[in-house]
Amino acid sequence: MKRFLLMLVAGSLLWTACAQKNTQNNEDQTMENDAKKTLVAYFSATGTTKAVAEQMAAEMNADLFEIAAEQPYTEADLNWQDKQSRSSVEMADKTSRPAIKEPCANMAQYDTVWIGFPIWWYTAPTIVNTFIEAHDFTGKVVNVFATSGGSDVAGAAADLQKAYPQYQWGESRLMN
Repeated sequence: MKRFLLMLVAGSLLWTACAQKNTQNNEDQTMENDAKKTLVAYFSATGTTKAVAEQMAAEMNADLFEIAAEQPYTEADLNWQDKQSRSSVEMADKTSRPAIKEPCANMAQYDTVWIGFPIWWYTAPTIVNTFIEAHDFTGKVVNVFATSGGSDVAGAAADLQKAYPQYQWGESRLMN
């Protein structure tokens, strides 16, 4: 009988220790997941991409950052039918890097970054390159999302991956 009680006590202690270890592992996993942060950074010339970015950030419980042009775009700047408009000139010159108002000051804290933009001339506006070149995305998963009236995001995502192969690229989504 003593042997049975001893085994019962030992088994109970072992079960309690395992349960405590399991609880600790779950708490560690929760803390690790809480420590991982997501950023939704977006450029929006007309407000369409901004609305999508706000919705994504809310659904993902992510921080939101606007990629704002130092010199805001006017309606005339966005006239794609005018070859002399600001957007036409920038997109014709792949080395164009329009200035951004400010970089994201706390980029280091993010593990995942979503970069959103409208599709211009079948790719990302050159201001997106300015944003990427102003930050270090090493060790982060970089995803893209885009808004468009008729273009797909695949070409823009491929262009960014080709321009910045040093980063880990994840998903790309067209959000209309």
